[in-house]
Order: sequence, then C-alpha cells, then structure tokens
Amino acid sequence: MRIGELAKITGLAPSRIRFYEASGLIHSVARKANGYRDYADDAVWVLELITSAQATGFSLEEIRHLLPLGSKGWQHEELVSGLKRKVEEIDALQQRLARNKEQLLLVIDSIEGKPEGVPCLDNTQRVLERLRGEIALGKAGATLGR
Repeated sequence: MRIGELAKITGLAPSRIRFYEASGLIHSVARKANGYRDYADDAVWVLELITSAQATGFSLEEIRHLLPLGSKGWQHEELVSGLKRKVEEIDALQQRLARNKEQLLLVIDSIEGKPEGVPCLDNTQRVLERLRGEIALGKAGATLGR
C-alpha cells in the first residue's frame, strides 16, 4: 500500500511514517518504478504498536528493542523484561507525583490557613519553613524505610 493509504488508516502524517522508517522502526520499503513506496500490510499494526508504546511512555529507542525482529518474531525474554522495566518506571513516577501532590496540597493549606493579621511576606516564610520540615521528614522516612 502507498504511504497516503497507510497514513489514512493509521491517522499518522506521511512525514511521521517516513521518520519511523528512517529510524528503522518499520521496515524500509523498496520504491516502485514511479518512486512511490509500497508498504506491506503489517506496517499498519507495527505503526499501531509504535504509537501505542509511545502513548504509554516508551521512548523510540525502547520501542526499537521491543518490536519483533523480522522473521524471528519477538524476543520473548527481552520483551517481557522491557515491559516490566517500564512498569517499574511508572511505579516510581507515580510515587514522585504523589509526593509532589502532597507538597502542593501542604502549600495550598498553609497559604489558605494564613493566620489573621500576619502579613503575606511573613506567611511566605511560615509556608516555606513548614514545607522544609515536611520535606526533611519525608527524607528521613525514606532513609528509615530502606
């Protein structure tokens, strides 16, 4: 199939498809006598795999190692270990995001709970000291949890 048809089916721009081809993520295709690329039918599902993997946080380099290798197909152990690594990265990211959220909620609470009559500049100091204390407690707890 030609690149325009492949682009229409996948929803990708032809330039993106050419980029994936140049990057070695999809098989290079021979050009016909008229200069058009002719892609195999499996290019559709390979492109869908690539875009799905990108949407879940895989880099193009990581994707390169997860795609099936020609006629050999998938390298089972490498595929499973790569997927498990990504799950671990997502877990770590979720933990960092949860800590960030807690800190932001603490700052919001401290700002909204400003004591009556305390000037904003003084309250800023109070908020920063409270945040530093919470961060120090979090680091101490992380050290103890090891």
